Amino acid sequence: QVQLVESGGGLVQAGGSLRLSCAASGRTFNYAVGWFRQAPGKEREFVATISRSGGSTYYADSVKGRFTISRDNTKNTVYLQMNSLKPEDTAVYYCAESITWVLTMDPNQYDYWGQGTQVTVSS
Repeated sequence: QVQLVESGGGLVQAGGSLRLSCAASGRTFNYAVGWFRQAPGKEREFVATISRSGGSTYYADSVKGRFTISRDNTKNTVYLQMNSLKPEDTAVYYCAESITWVLTMDPNQYDYWGQGTQVTVSS
């Protein structure tokens, strides 16, 4: 069983940057890894996902061109670099490991989740 721990969240002004990390312990990542976020009173939404090799990525339209997902399999860690942050990016950000090799936005296709890290963007 894998345990995922997110870090790197915090308070930043609009236009600023943050880098989130998702570290796995217990075993290595076997499949794709995704980032999701949930703002107060809203549904959890997909942000980005990356294949096991790191060669393929997919982003939500709302973050495309601003966020970059990457992974370092030697460190068993996945990153989310967030630039040009907007107040609407404020949310708790979660990483999760997929149950499939296929890149998917569907949270039901992810079975191991971290506890989340808060990102707050002030205007």
